[in-house]
Amino acid sequence: MRLEIHCADRIGIAQEILNILVSYRVDLKGIEVDSVNCRMYVSFPPIEFEQFQKIMPEIRLIDGVEDVRTTAFLPSEREHNELNTLLSALPDGVISIDAKGWVRHCNDAACRDLNMVEKEVIGANINNLLKGFNFTRWLEGKEVLGQTTRVEVGGEDFIADILPISVPQGSEGDVLAGAVINIKSQSRLGQQVSAFRRYGQESFATIHNHSTAMRRVVREARKMAQLEAPILITGETGTGKELLARACHYASNRSLKPFIALSCASLPDDVAESELFGYAGYEENAAPKRGVLEQADGGTVFLDEVGEMSTQLQTKLLRFLQDGTFRKVGDENEVKVNVRIIAATQKDLPAMVQEGVFREDLYYRINVLTLEISPLRDRKADIGPLAEHFVQKYAQQNGHPAPTLARECIEFLENYPWPGNVRQLENAIYRAVSLLDDKELRTEHLNLPTFTHDLGYLESDFEGTLDQAVKRFEATLLRKLYPAYPSSRQLAKRLGLSHTAVANKLREYGINRKTVKV
Repeated sequence: MRLEIHCADRIGIAQEILNILVSYRVDLKGIEVDSVNCRMYVSFPPIEFEQFQKIMPEIRLIDGVEDVRTTAFLPSEREHNELNTLLSALPDGVISIDAKGWVRHCNDAACRDLNMVEKEVIGANINNLLKGFNFTRWLEGKEVLGQTTRVEVGGEDFIADILPISVPQGSEGDVLAGAVINIKSQSRLGQQVSAFRRYGQESFATIHNHSTAMRRVVREARKMAQLEAPILITGETGTGKELLARACHYASNRSLKPFIALSCASLPDDVAESELFGYAGYEENAAPKRGVLEQADGGTVFLDEVGEMSTQLQTKLLRFLQDGTFRKVGDENEVKVNVRIIAATQKDLPAMVQEGVFREDLYYRINVLTLEISPLRDRKADIGPLAEHFVQKYAQQNGHPAPTLARECIEFLENYPWPGNVRQLENAIYRAVSLLDDKELRTEHLNLPTFTHDLGYLESDFEGTLDQAVKRFEATLLRKLYPAYPSSRQLAKRLGLSHTAVANKLREYGINRKTVKV
């Protein structure tokens, strides 16, 4: 039984409480004082209810006692169990030693790393368990400071973080009471480094969202990542649809399971089907093959350019989205997996549905949650930070100091139409930084072709007058159209010109049946 006593901070009050317990021949098991909150806790074996009814009123009558109540545990018991629970949950080994190097406590992970049971570890000397570091010399040193060092455990290398335990002694300073040692295997360290790199490379933190449009996309994507419904990501080529899909996966409850991407545009229909659903392998000399859906069980499958799927593949995907089952190619048995689908496309799927080339029911299945990434030309606030990021990235890769971006270069980047979006920007910066011999990156270093959405790419080495450019365009157009029309009169009608005007232009540009293959 345990009591929590609210009392004043008065000399002798504890003795008076203990005297009452002694008078009733109650065996005291523990006592704790919380001087900050003016609490005293006492612990004793269970007693008869009649005895308890007498003790409680007598304690309440003591001068300075404000309240007495039973409690389930003492503060020290809670702290002890809290610490044990925490240590048990830790994936890395933790060992506590006293000032002489004898082990006082260890968690389950430490026992596994040492390949020993707890009773073998407790009481052992740490120098016999962890080789490669002299713990005795460290504990006996004049100034005991925290250490991170390599140690050997059972012939394998571990990293050990060694932290001293000091107990304050008021004006006398601190007294060394021992140390806590955290050991980490190479494989465990590798997992943490990989997770850190993955977070750095594939998390929402890496998506530059300085523009209002991109901030909205990231904000919505963070919420959608926690859901289980399919996501459809739309946007032009190079906008970063796969990067956003990976960020959604690693922010979800599926982050520890696989993320597998499959491009529906780069594979023939039969190959795409076996890649997605797998192959049974019943034919002679044919090995069975696990498809992407089976490999990603518990995780996420990213279907890039889902609009390129054949009708047959669309039907099988629809069936899978309905109940999570599918059949491998050449197999009649059904396979059931738990996979989330994130699809992406740069095509106009609603228009494809109207044209009958994309299944309407599949469109509604994958279009439960939608994220639309705006083209880079509409997100000018993102262009400068992205450019600076790529400059730093590729300068570091090449082992060069990062050049500064000239003001006029940034203005040029912000006003360029970027038909290839972020991918084109990254490639342009990569090429410029790799070939740069200057400390400043200017517009001429980018070597970007002139582009307009009406006419596409224009010749970067354009020369001459407007009249000359018009004549070159006329000559090219006439050479393309001439073979399709049996007479110059029909060609003139097609172009809305008189027969004489077309005949003169054909003569001027030297276009006839001898110079053009009809």
